[in-house]
Amino acid sequence: MPSLIGIDSGLTVTKAVVFDTDGTVLAVARRRVPQLIPAPRRIERDMDGLWSATAQAIREALDASGRAPSDVLAIAATAHGDGIYLTDADRRPLGNAIVSLDTRATDLVEAWNAGAVGARALALTGQRPHASAPSAVLAWIRDNEPERYRRIGHFLAAKDWLTYCLSGVIGTDRTEASTSFTDVATQDYADAAFAVFGLEAIAAKRPPMAPSTEIVGRVTADAARATGLAEGTPVVAGLHDVTASALGIGGYRDGIVAVVAGTYSINETLSRAPKVDERWFCRNGILPGEWNSMSISPASTANYDWFIDQLCATDAKNAEADGGSIHTALAAEFDAARERPSGVFFHPYLFGSPYGGASSAGFFGLNAWHTRADMVRAVLEGIAFNHRIHVEALVDGFAAKTARLTGGISRNPAIAGLFADILDMPVAATRTEEAAAWGAALCAGVGAGVFRDPTDDPRDLSAIETVYTPDPARAAAYEETYRVFLALAEAMKPVWPRLSALGKAAE
Repeated sequence: MPSLIGIDSGLTVTKAVVFDTDGTVLAVARRRVPQLIPAPRRIERDMDGLWSATAQAIREALDASGRAPSDVLAIAATAHGDGIYLTDADRRPLGNAIVSLDTRATDLVEAWNAGAVGARALALTGQRPHASAPSAVLAWIRDNEPERYRRIGHFLAAKDWLTYCLSGVIGTDRTEASTSFTDVATQDYADAAFAVFGLEAIAAKRPPMAPSTEIVGRVTADAARATGLAEGTPVVAGLHDVTASALGIGGYRDGIVAVVAGTYSINETLSRAPKVDERWFCRNGILPGEWNSMSISPASTANYDWFIDQLCATDAKNAEADGGSIHTALAAEFDAARERPSGVFFHPYLFGSPYGGASSAGFFGLNAWHTRADMVRAVLEGIAFNHRIHVEALVDGFAAKTARLTGGISRNPAIAGLFADILDMPVAATRTEEAAAWGAALCAGVGAGVFRDPTDDPRDLSAIETVYTPDPARAAAYEETYRVFLALAEAMKPVWPRLSALGKAAE
C-alpha cells in the first residue's frame, strides 16, 4: 500500500515518520543528535552524525510501519531553519554545522542593524539580519575563519544536507532560499542581497532553488543501503520547518496565525503580496505568489523544559519511576495558582528574545510566600505573553482573526486555554501527530502526484482539533498583566547590556 515519508530534523532530535496517504501516522522513529558547544555562544553539530542518525531513524520507522520499501511514493525533509551547513568542493562537510541557536554573530548583527546594513537588508530581502541568519554566519566565518571561508563549495540549510545525503543532489527550496539572499518582490536570488552583507564572493556557492514540491532527485544506492529505502525512490525538495509546521496543522491559510510553541516562539501568517516590516520576516511561501510572514524569537517552551531540568529534576525522576509525569503535577500546580493573585512574572529569555542579544531571563515579583506553583504559572504565562508580542504584530499587519496552536505543550487543555485568554482570540489546538513531518510529507505527496497542492490535506481537520475561546474576565485581567510584562522589559533594556557585559567578563 502506498505511503509517504517525512523527515523532521530539529535542534536536538531528528525524526522519520511514515504516513499513509490519508495522513495516518504508521510509524515514527527518533534519534537524538548531540549539540556541540565548543565555546560560549557557539552551538554546532556533526554533519555526518546527523545523516547517520537520520538514516537509522528512516530504517527503524520503515521497518515498524509494516510497509515495503517499494510502497514509499516519495520522501521529503524539513529541518531547523537558518544556521549554516557547509561543504567543500568535494561535497564533504567543511567543519561542523552551525545551528540556529548559535549566537556568535550577535555583535556583528547588532552593528549591522544599528547602521545602514539592517535597513538595506529589510528593504531588499524583507527581513533584518539576526544572529543565526545565513548572511550573519557566513560573514562571521569570512571575518574570523578566512581559510574555511575560502574553501566553501556550497552553503546549505539542515534539510538540504539531508536531501543531498539521500539523493546526491545539491540544492534548496523556495522557503529556505529566502532566509537571507532573495529579493522579497521577485522571490528569486538577488546578487544585490549578497552585496548588502559584503558576501559577493560567496554568491556563486548558493544552492540551486527548486519548488518545495518538486522531485529533485532519487534515493542513491548508498542512501538505500543506509536507510532501507528502495533505490530510486523520489526525493522531493522539502521546506523550512517553520512553514512545514504551519502546513501540517492546517495553519497555512489566509486569515490564520499559526503558532508553534516549541524551542522557538514561532508565529506566522500567509499573504498574497509581500508586506515588509521590521517586526517580522517576510519570506517566500511554498508556491509562487505566496509570502509567509513570520514573527519569531527563541523564547518559548524551551524555558519550561529548563525550569523542569533545573528546579524539578528530583520530582520528575520520582514521577517517572512511579509511571507518571512531572507535567501532570505541574499542570495541577498551574491550575491552582491561577485561582489566586500572584504578581510573579517571568521573562522567558533564556535563549534569546525579541529585544536583542543582550536580553536575559528573569523572575520578578517573587516574595517568600510564593511557591513553585506561582513560578510555573509565571513561566507559562511568560511564554504566552512572548507569543502575544509576535501575534499582535501579525494581526496589526495582516488582520488575522484566529490562531492555530501546536507544540507539545499545546496538548494540555489548560495551556491552550491560556493562549486563548492571553491572545484574546479563538485558538484551535490541533491533535496533529508530527506536524512538521506531515508538512514535508504533503510536499512529497504533491511531487508524487497524490495531492493537487500542498494544502490538499486529506484529513478532516475539524475532527482533530479543539477550539478554545477567550474567557472575557480572564482576557481582561491578562490585558493588564501583559502591560506589566512589557513595562518590565522596557525597564530592563538599559540593565540587560550591563548584565551581559558581566557575563562576558566571566567567560
